[in-house]
Amino acid sequence: MNHSPARQAPAHSHHDHDHRSSPWARLRHALTPHSHDHGEAIRTAEESSAIGIRAAWVSLAGMGATALLQIVIVALSGSVALLADTLHNLGHLATTVPLIIAFRLGRRAPTRRYSYGFRRAEDLVGLLIGAVIALSAGLIGWESVRALTSSRDMTHLGWVLAAAVIGAAGNELVARYRIRAGRKIGSAALIAEGQHARTDALTSLAVIIGVLGAWLGLPWIDPVIGLGIAAMVILVLISSMRTVIRRLMDGVEADTLDAVEAAATVPGVLAVREARARWIGHRLEAEVAVDVDPALSAGRCAQLAGTIEAGMRRSLPHLDRAGVRCTVATAAAQGPSAPPPPAAPVTR
Repeated sequence: MNHSPARQAPAHSHHDHDHRSSPWARLRHALTPHSHDHGEAIRTAEESSAIGIRAAWVSLAGMGATALLQIVIVALSGSVALLADTLHNLGHLATTVPLIIAFRLGRRAPTRRYSYGFRRAEDLVGLLIGAVIALSAGLIGWESVRALTSSRDMTHLGWVLAAAVIGAAGNELVARYRIRAGRKIGSAALIAEGQHARTDALTSLAVIIGVLGAWLGLPWIDPVIGLGIAAMVILVLISSMRTVIRRLMDGVEADTLDAVEAAATVPGVLAVREARARWIGHRLEAEVAVDVDPALSAGRCAQLAGTIEAGMRRSLPHLDRAGVRCTVATAAAQGPSAPPPPAAPVTR
């Protein structure tokens, strides 16, 4: 059953408090892709898709300007570390456009052939993002090895240093914008793109080390930094793809089903028989089956299902579709080995 209720203040969970418990926990929260943020969730599918599309376009413009500047300076200087950062930025351009297409495709209404809609395209684009990140890591490693095995002089070091500073600032701004928007709407693909941009910011700073090495007469530092960048990209790739692949396998975060079961534990419910949830793009679907008190009327069962659904929506801000199946239990069904109750279910 699909609803678009007014926005409500989401409940805080233990997940939120963990991020504030220590500096290490806060650092891990910043660098690890999360698929939800209860603090600023968007309730409607239309609003969340619009935010995702806008974030993709704004960041595309920012990354494009940075990449164009760096291409010119790479051609002048021959810096491998700056080339690595530039390839990374170009990889963003190659993956942001399909992400915009996926967001727009996800807004299409379901059809007879695709009865769940088209939001899964967003998760598929997440795989494309992973492939491009892997390709950029390979190119960075290849160029770094070539630079270590052949003589290559760096020139225009002042321009390289300026480009690295501009790249670090621009990439970090794009990263913060993408990650914030991705967490707000629950998009694993957009968060992965943001983490990719954050890695660019760090690697732009690493270029500065290569410039300082060249000024000190140690040109080998530049390709070594390039190899370090490639290793960092691979680590970000592994972390980001875990979330994307889990989404494609209909996996959810550890506390999602806990929230569903807690919402279903209300007066009149004897037992929570089954709870399921899955992400489709950046929207969540969940369903729960409960056994209810046999003294309840059919009308009261329907009201109970509505109460459970409302609790699920408060606990899961990105919830799009919620299904509640209430089955009136018999006295025998309350035993440990009783058969399923024969009464007709009340479904909401």
